Amino acid sequence: MKEKILIVEDDPAILTGLEDLLHGEGFEVRTARDGKSALRAYQAEKPALILLDVMIPEKSGLDVCREIRLKDALTPIVMLTAKGRETDKVVGLELGADDYIVKPFGIGELLARVRAALRRAAAREAGKKDTSPIEFGDVRIDPKTFTGTKKRKHFAVTAREIELLRYFVAHAGEVVERFTLLDEIWGVRYEGTTRTLDQHIAKLRQKIEDDPSEPRFIQTVYGVGYRFRRDGG
Repeated sequence: MKEKILIVEDDPAILTGLEDLLHGEGFEVRTARDGKSALRAYQAEKPALILLDVMIPEKSGLDVCREIRLKDALTPIVMLTAKGRETDKVVGLELGADDYIVKPFGIGELLARVRAALRRAAAREAGKKDTSPIEFGDVRIDPKTFTGTKKRKHFAVTAREIELLRYFVAHAGEVVERFTLLDEIWGVRYEGTTRTLDQHIAKLRQKIEDDPSEPRFIQTVYGVGYRFRRDGG
């Protein structure tokens, strides 16, 4: 069965080029030229991946990404951004985009990013089968309900936070570079996007640490990344 990709792009030349390219690579393709049409196509087609331009009419690509992520944490979204639009890249990732490609881009780069995003989505789908609790110190995370507890405090967790915690627990005691985490969890290799990772860490610390300003579990290794301590030592 062919994987279905939804392309959202208002430039007819770019849209046609992407459609022909992905058809030629064996994908089933659907298209939309504005934000409202994109949301309708997403709901009707249930694509395996969305290629989403930021600068589109009706609703921006960022608004489309935000609305999809309110109900769907798993379908990969790859943003298409104009060169130099650094803010769009960071905001897109903060809203839940899986990756971004800067225009103009090469065919090889685009296909590599699309295939990598689909692989990560498949791995994430398989990972949903692992619903075992994540436990460390006085914290317990339940992936079945997307909730966590710390002593008597209850809180919600996102799919991305669960992925981060699973990765940290699997690499407890190791110093993990920021770029490694971005690559493993978001699939992004770009220095400017470390802000979105740091913000996710800050939100997690608010939930799992006694004092987020003096974290015991997720410790910062300045200039490098983070170290996770299961016992909070």
